Amino acid sequence: MLETMMGRAVSPVFVGRKRELAELAEAFTQARKKAAAAVLLGGEAGVGKSRLVTCFAERAALDGALVLAGGCVELSAEGLAYAPFTAALRQLVRERGAEEVSALLPEGAARDLARLLPEFGEPGGDTESETARARLFEQILTLLERLAEQRPIVLVIEDIHWADRSSRDLIAFLSRNLRSAPVLMVLTYRSDDLHRQHPLRPVLAELGRVDGVMRMDLPRLTQDEVAAQMAGILGRTPEFARVTEVHRRSEGIPLFVEALMECADGDCALPDSLHDLIIGSVEQLPDETQRVLRVAAAGGIRVGHDLLAAVTGLSGVELEDAIRPAVAANVVQVADGRAYAFRHALIREAVHDELLPGEHVRLHARFAEEIGRDRTLVPPGRAAIEIAHHWYSARDDVWALVSAWEAAQEAARTFAYNEKVQLLERVLTLWGKVPDAADRIGADHTTVLEQASEAAHACGEYDRGVKFTKAALAELDEAAEPERVAELVVRLSQLKLGKRRPGALDDLRYAERLAPAGSLARAHVLARLGSYLIFRNEVDEGTALTEEALAIARAHGDECLEADLLLNLGVGHSTAGRSPLMLEANEIALEIGRRLRSGRIVLRALANTVDALNNLGRSAEAVELALEGERLAKEYGRHRTQGAFIAGNRAEALEALGRFDEAAEVTERELAKDPSTRDRHHLSRTRAEVAAARGETEVLRSVLAMFGPRPEQEEFTQEAVANTCLAIRLHLLEGAPEAALEAAGRMTLEARVLNKPELGWRLVAQIAEACEAAAPVAPERAAALRRLAEESVAAMTADGPVAEAYRLCFDGDHDAAAAAWDRLDRPFRRAAALLRAARTAAASGDREGAAVRLRTAHPVAVALGARPLVAEIEALARRIGAALTRDAPEGARQEGAAAGAAGGTPAGVPALTPREQEVLRLVALGRSNRDIAAELFISAKTVSVHVSNILAKLGVSTRGEAAAAAHRLALITASP
Repeated sequence: MLETMMGRAVSPVFVGRKRELAELAEAFTQARKKAAAAVLLGGEAGVGKSRLVTCFAERAALDGALVLAGGCVELSAEGLAYAPFTAALRQLVRERGAEEVSALLPEGAARDLARLLPEFGEPGGDTESETARARLFEQILTLLERLAEQRPIVLVIEDIHWADRSSRDLIAFLSRNLRSAPVLMVLTYRSDDLHRQHPLRPVLAELGRVDGVMRMDLPRLTQDEVAAQMAGILGRTPEFARVTEVHRRSEGIPLFVEALMECADGDCALPDSLHDLIIGSVEQLPDETQRVLRVAAAGGIRVGHDLLAAVTGLSGVELEDAIRPAVAANVVQVADGRAYAFRHALIREAVHDELLPGEHVRLHARFAEEIGRDRTLVPPGRAAIEIAHHWYSARDDVWALVSAWEAAQEAARTFAYNEKVQLLERVLTLWGKVPDAADRIGADHTTVLEQASEAAHACGEYDRGVKFTKAALAELDEAAEPERVAELVVRLSQLKLGKRRPGALDDLRYAERLAPAGSLARAHVLARLGSYLIFRNEVDEGTALTEEALAIARAHGDECLEADLLLNLGVGHSTAGRSPLMLEANEIALEIGRRLRSGRIVLRALANTVDALNNLGRSAEAVELALEGERLAKEYGRHRTQGAFIAGNRAEALEALGRFDEAAEVTERELAKDPSTRDRHHLSRTRAEVAAARGETEVLRSVLAMFGPRPEQEEFTQEAVANTCLAIRLHLLEGAPEAALEAAGRMTLEARVLNKPELGWRLVAQIAEACEAAAPVAPERAAALRRLAEESVAAMTADGPVAEAYRLCFDGDHDAAAAAWDRLDRPFRRAAALLRAARTAAASGDREGAAVRLRTAHPVAVALGARPLVAEIEALARRIGAALTRDAPEGARQEGAAAGAAGGTPAGVPALTPREQEVLRLVALGRSNRDIAAELFISAKTVSVHVSNILAKLGVSTRGEAAAAAHRLALITASP
């Protein structure tokens, strides 16, 4: 088999194939019910058929099946008859012995099997070949049926495209006759080897008409699956750029992925082992066919018939005759649009590598000349970039530079910003080799750098963008060209923001000083500066600067800039609690963007609207709009930048709706694509929100570590608030309420922080929760922070249902908050509010009221997988003696109630003695053994014994975990 011919690292992780495994499992289930016969598993070489079948067979064996396996070999058609069945029989004899196998057959029948294995003695004397063959078929059928009486059988036969005639006939015979035995045959074959005259084709057609025979085609891996395969091989997450390159070259064939992983990086030459394996099929073709294939390889993976004829100099008929053997051998395929395509990119790469140096230069030059002469020879929109590629490959510096510049301008018109960056880098590389470069392209060196900087920013290549921008600034004189310098300085500020590097505000202030009053350059600078200030919640100055810029833009008739400024004003409206005005401004900007066909404006408007809808509690609408935005981002070539940001907004909405699995999937998929620092932080925060709800403290801690030791000191208020809330939640999950109180106290409760209603109320609600948790251990500090929060919210308003729900949480009206969250379809928040309402009811003696709330919250928390919330609900239920299901035995309810009334340890937790409860209370306060001994007038050694007993009873290993359990299970109360 191809997979075994090359010794290389194989991923220990079985990647993808969930659907195929499920289908095989279903076929096996049907076989056990005596209702299935076979699965025909097709796929091209190296796609992973053997790995899939091996994985399935292992699972079937664990499920009680006897797995027998055999494979065809390439020589079988020339004489190795029954090779796969001989291998399966040999396995059976090795496991059970020839005598035991013979005993399963009628007396003397084993002599027929001796034709396959000498272990069964001498073959019978029957010389009637047809009769002997029929009897052999019957004996193998009988053997399988007898074996299947003991346990289900899975018979795997691989590579049946190499099967000899007898094996093919036996396979067909068994497929038609294994109808009443729990036997599943799994037959694999290479679909890419089945030319029109292949002898397996009629067999497959015949089997396809047999009831219970299922055909399955194994597809190539997706890019995400390739990334998972690479991670399994490397033992770490691979870089996104390397994943992209390996996926591009391997086209998702696992064997080729493994071969390419032999390289030091994803852009190395084709490994010799793989090159030799691929080129072998080409070398078997006629010489003229090989020559045409070499020409085609210079043209790319897909070459039109007319273009190939022009370059080869062959007539249409001559070209067809030459390439027909390659089509028959499935080296190339006939594609749409009168074109030929190599079956796989690596086949084309291997053939191209065979070109001699002079041949390489000559062929690429011929392609460039022919396409330049008639651009209709390539698909529409491809001529410029094809010509640039071929002149560069032909090593003609002058025409390579000119054609790269032309192709770069064409790429911009089709939103292909990544391609534009690459082409402009080529222009810059060739610049010194072409003396009159500026005259030839009609642009100076600085202009090329400016365009490269702009394109790099558009596609999220921020490091390259900084390099281009600084190089351009070094060539300019701010006194002579202040507007040009100002534009570049603004771009530098945006690139710094994308990388979360300091200095953006200084750059923007500097650009403001450079830009002349009333000029469009000044309007562009103020657009960025105003937006920056608004995001810092310095709304008044930011809005004033934005309105000045808007007046300039309208005076100059610049609708594109006008739309940007309207979106900036919309953010200001949102920050000031005027969300309806934000939506109105977004809609106007969106219409302008659509009319101007500006992908950047359209996507920005959509992203802001998604965020606004989620903040207004219309999260389901936000999810649907975000999906549309992500689709458009791909269309506009901005998926890695604006598309990633919109995906982050969708994840936020999914998290709000309690669709935690989907939110985590979106964030993890986008994070695997190596987004910008800004987008990585955005996505990571949402993933951390899911982690906090589910108690995944390691994930939450790693996200917070991403922001450094002082996560609250972020440049933008929204990020500072989000990071502070996450830090509080982490400390509460870890049973460290004093640390949560400290994190809350570090966040300055000033107007700049609190004047965005949804954000402000969310922060103070989280602070209130921290104060409540810390009250038993730090009552004075908790009360002081609570008073400060109450003073701070006096001037706050709630501009929408989400802000109002958070306000109710802060005010302690938890029943009303739960109802508000229910209306907003935010199940996690609702369940948490019901828990806090239940605590209030229990504290007032309303045990039944508390139980009702807990019974409502519990199934919601369980369904969400919110383990900490589930634990708190169950702990409170045990404490008050409430059953979480109405059908619980009355005795259990009364027993629980008595325990709760007596203040004992909750059900399910070994009882703590009064002294242990005292020790646990002091442990939760952070006291050392010596301090506890002094306070309780006992020895430190005795304290140590008590602590050990407490840890054992609570099932924890550290004092911190014991403290967390004490608070979570309500085992302690504040000392009187």
